[in-house]
Amino acid sequence: MQKKIKLKKNPPRQKVNYDKQMLEIVEDFKDMEEQPKMFIHSCCAPCSSAVIKKIAPYFQLTVFYYNPNIDGESEYDKRAKCQQRLIEIYNEEKVSRNPIKIFELGHSKEDFTDISDRLGEYEEGGLRCMRCFHLRLKRTLDLATEMGFDYYCTTLTVSPHKNARIINQIGSYLANDKVKWLPNDFKKRNGYLDSVNLSKKLGLYRQCYCGCKHSRLESEEYRAAKALENSTQFVAK
Repeated sequence: MQKKIKLKKNPPRQKVNYDKQMLEIVEDFKDMEEQPKMFIHSCCAPCSSAVIKKIAPYFQLTVFYYNPNIDGESEYDKRAKCQQRLIEIYNEEKVSRNPIKIFELGHSKEDFTDISDRLGEYEEGGLRCMRCFHLRLKRTLDLATEMGFDYYCTTLTVSPHKNARIINQIGSYLANDKVKWLPNDFKKRNGYLDSVNLSKKLGLYRQCYCGCKHSRLESEEYRAAKALENSTQFVAK
C-alpha cells in the first residue's frame, strides 16, 4: 500500500503593520537637536494634508511634488498650485520646527507616456498603477540621494484605494545605503478621514480621480453608471 503524501500548506501571508514600524523608527527624532532630512513624494495636496501633520514633528521636511501621470496641463497646474498653497498655510501655522520646503520639477508628462501607452488596458489598482508607483518612487529616491537626504517616503498610502503593502515593498526595494525608506501606512489612525476633513477646512481642491487619463475615464464611467442607477431607482419609486 502506498503511503499518502501530505502536502505542506503554505503559511498565510503575515500582515505587516507599517504604521507601527514607522512609529518605532521616528520616536526619538522629535527631540533631536538636528532632525533627519526627509524627502517625501506627494501625490496631491489633500492626501499630503494629513500626512505632513503626522511626520512634520520628526523631520526636516521637503515635499516633492512629482506626478507626471496627471492628464492635462490645466489639471496639473490646479493640483500643483493647491500643493504650494498648503505648504504656505502649514508654514504660517508652524506645524514643523523647521520651515517645510517644496520641490517641483514641472509636469514631466513624457515620463509617464510609455507606461500609459503599454499598460493602459489594465484596470485601476493593477499593473499600470504599480509601474506608476515605481516611476514616482524611483525619481524621489534618485533626487533624495543626489541632494543628501536621510529618508524618503510617499503620501500615497493615505488613500484607501492604494495598496500599502505594494507601495512599501517598492519603496524598501529601491532604498539604498544612503537614503532609507520610511515604512508607512498613513491611512492608519484616521489618516484618510483627517485628510478629508482638513481638505474641507482649508478649501483644498479635491479631485475625483487619481490622475491619469485611464483613471479619469474609469471615474467618469463609474459616476455615469451611478447616476443612471439612482435615476432608475427614483423612477421605480
